[in-house]
Amino acid sequence: MPDLSLSTLRAAGEAAGLDAVGIAPATPFESTRGDLERRKAAGLHGGMQFTYRKPERSTDPGQALPGARCLVVGARRYPGPAATAPEPEGRPTARVAAYAGDDHYGALRSGLEAVARVLTDAGCAARVLVDDNALVDREAAYRAGLGWYGKSSNLLLPGQGSWFVLGSVLTDADLPTNAEPVPDGCGACTRCIDGCPTGAIVAPGVVDARRCLAWLVQAIGTFPAEHRVALGDRIYGCDTCQEVCPPNRRAPRSADDAPVPVLDLLASSDEELLARHGRWYIPRRDPAFVRRNALVVLGNVSDGSDPAVAEVLARYLRHHRPMLRAHAVWAARRLGREDLLAHLADDDDPEVRAELERAVVAPRVATR
Repeated sequence: MPDLSLSTLRAAGEAAGLDAVGIAPATPFESTRGDLERRKAAGLHGGMQFTYRKPERSTDPGQALPGARCLVVGARRYPGPAATAPEPEGRPTARVAAYAGDDHYGALRSGLEAVARVLTDAGCAARVLVDDNALVDREAAYRAGLGWYGKSSNLLLPGQGSWFVLGSVLTDADLPTNAEPVPDGCGACTRCIDGCPTGAIVAPGVVDARRCLAWLVQAIGTFPAEHRVALGDRIYGCDTCQEVCPPNRRAPRSADDAPVPVLDLLASSDEELLARHGRWYIPRRDPAFVRRNALVVLGNVSDGSDPAVAEVLARYLRHHRPMLRAHAVWAARRLGREDLLAHLADDDDPEVRAELERAVVAPRVATR
């Protein structure tokens, strides 16, 4: 009879690059479904679909694999952002969240596929789910005894922190599922709550996506004016709640975080932008949303007196997409370049008019 013990499955996963492996029963996540439904009803999902789209599906492993008995859950570490940010070279640059800096989910999938092969070789059904709206992966990992929920809502592995991507193998194999829950390790610490740039962590373990920068850079539509300054130089994702978390201080950090040159991005064609950053989640695969983020970053980090910056602003203030004209208005005002806006006096687009009529944010003072 094939050996399908946890030690065997863990050995297969670790040999293929996983850092932790556990097993959980594939019974429905009833409490998680209730949380999703309540938060969605309260608007805390901010329009996010993913596991919120059909909570009855994303909390029931049996819908992703009929007859599923167990989940083999894997975690793969990725390095946190560099401890010291790279020095800018005179032109504005933007940061990308650490998890998006490389194809960590691809490596996670490879590790889980190695586990799945052990199961299928034994005649069992197996399906790998990675970054998939069919399953709430943090709850699967919690039930498999890999970690506890931090106040940030991230899953933290004991002694290792939260710099991990998570995924599962659903299987009809009857595996040992006696994992003990990992006790809370946060205690009285509230650094993630206190450190969130927009106050998005509204209660321990509860994130209001309408304020979360990591979601807002992926959301469709206008970037909320009240959170643009807080976005700072982030063009994709936000690591702050993890960076301030004490267990993460001991975790490996990236040796080289390559920043994104903002002017180059704004000068790129749609094809070039998608080829370079297509691994990011870009709504509707429409590069305009990445350009929107870049214009906000431009207003936060650049020098309005730089001719190259002024040229990009002038070009986007005449862009055919009203959303981009509107965000260029904000960036120009943020950089004290009201002089570039005169031609918009007759612009009758509602989004542009709303931006022109919005109270002017305090101009950024250049540091060079």
